[in-house]
Amino acid sequence: MGEKISVELKSELSELGELAQIVAEFSQRHHLSSQALFHTNLALEEILTNVISYAYDDSKEHQIIVCLRVEQGELTVEVEDDGRPFNPLEAPEPDIQKPLEERPLGGLGIQLVRNVMDRLEYRRQDGRNLLIMTKKVIGS
Repeated sequence: MGEKISVELKSELSELGELAQIVAEFSQRHHLSSQALFHTNLALEEILTNVISYAYDDSKEHQIIVCLRVEQGELTVEVEDDGRPFNPLEAPEPDIQKPLEERPLGGLGIQLVRNVMDRLEYRRQDGRNLLIMTKKVIGS
């Protein structure tokens, strides 16, 4: 079993910079490609920005847990939050052929995550959202 790290974040956008640094250090220890690091940080920024901005009905501080592990040539990233139920995999794909003024707001970030990660899974368990993102990586 490969190394697994778990990072607890406050539900504040200011936490994203520190997380990016932790992901970069983890990536370096596991000799991940710069592309894998870029895609992982991009996916985490999109998902966490959505969670922090839209998942909570109150202004209280919430904890978001991000776990990373590498094994058998795959990086697995888990994002767990206690926000309102939301399965990003059920979000419709945006129609990028329509002119901008005719498109509904939102959806592009989730589509971006679908494009940069190899596999996505979602489940709601014990009153929490759990999004699991997997990326094939070089080295481990």
